[in-house]
Amino acid sequence: MISNVLNSATNLISNAQQKAASAAQTIATLPVQKDEVGGSQDIAPTELFKPIVSLKEAELENSAGVKLLKTHEKMVGALLDVKA
Repeated sequence: MISNVLNSATNLISNAQQKAASAAQTIATLPVQKDEVGGSQDIAPTELFKPIVSLKEAELENSAGVKLLKTHEKMVGALLDVKA
């Protein structure tokens, strides 16, 4: 059971990092707006919507993974206190 919590937490954090990296790459490769220096074309705001939402999802997933790790640490500490 304890290892399942650790596996879940590390998988959640790892997936969040991959999601954030993918969204950041998408944002970084979007063209520069025409009115900006070096800009070539206009982009629709909707092109930014999905990667920005993905970044927020990644942030929340990472936070959930960290909370799982902290809960696991407390649980192990409580088990050790009971056995001591």
